[in-house]
Amino acid sequence: MSQEQNNEAKELGSLLLDVGVYLLSSGASCSRIRITMRRLATSSDYTTHISIAPKSVSLTLNDEDDNAIFSGMRTILAQGVNFKTISGISRLSWEAVEKGFSIQQVRDELNRLIALPHYPRLIVLIFVGLAGAGFCFGFGGKAPEMIITFGATVCGLFVRQEAVKHKFNPYICVFMGSLVASLFAGAFVKAGLDINFEHAFATSVLFLIPGVPLINAFTDLIDGNILNGLVRGINALMFALAIALGLLAAMLIYNLK
Repeated sequence: MSQEQNNEAKELGSLLLDVGVYLLSSGASCSRIRITMRRLATSSDYTTHISIAPKSVSLTLNDEDDNAIFSGMRTILAQGVNFKTISGISRLSWEAVEKGFSIQQVRDELNRLIALPHYPRLIVLIFVGLAGAGFCFGFGGKAPEMIITFGATVCGLFVRQEAVKHKFNPYICVFMGSLVASLFAGAFVKAGLDINFEHAFATSVLFLIPGVPLINAFTDLIDGNILNGLVRGINALMFALAIALGLLAAMLIYNLK
C-alpha cells in the first residue's frame, strides 16, 4: 500500500471514530451509529468492522485483500441526549454520499455541527417547565397545580444543571433535582393550600424520566446488542431509583403520606 493510501485510511478511520463517539455521547442507539458510520465509509474501498461498547467505539478498516490497514478506538467521558447532533450527523452522512464529499469536507462540516451553540439556558428552563405544567394538565391538574408544577420543574432542573456543572455523580444530580422539585411542590401542600397534592407532586419530577436510555436499551436488545442494552437499561433503572429516592426524601421531610 502506498503512503497516500495509508494516510487516507488513517484520516477516514479517525473521522469515522469521531462520528461514532459523538453519536454515542449524544444518546444514539448502536444500530444508528453503525449505519451512519458505514454510510460515510461507502465511498471508500475499505471494509469496516465496528464494535460498540457502552462507553467506547472501536473500528478496523480492511483493504480489498482483507488486510487490516487501520485500527483504533475512542472513548467517551459522559453521555447525554443531544438530538441536534444526532440529526445533524445523520443529514451529513446522506449529503456526503449524495454529493460525494471528500474526507476533509466531511470533517469540516462535522466540526461545524459540533461547534453549534446549545439553546440558551433560560429558554430550556422555561420550556421544560411548560412541559411539566402540560403533564400536570394531562393528569387532571388545574391551574394552581400547573403553576406549582411549572415552578417545581424549573427549580429542579436548575439545581440539576448546577450539579452537572460542578461534576457531581450523574445519579446524585438526578436525586438532587428530584428532591428540590418535590420539596418545592410539597411546600405548598404543607402550607395548607387547598390543592390536589398528587397532581403537582407526581408530575414535578417527570422531566427527569430517562426516556431515551430506556428506548435505546429496548432497541439495542432487539438488535442483538445485548451488553449495551443491559447497561443502558440498568443505567435507566438507576436514574429511576434516584428519582424515587428524591421523592421519598421530600415526603419524609414534610411527613406526607
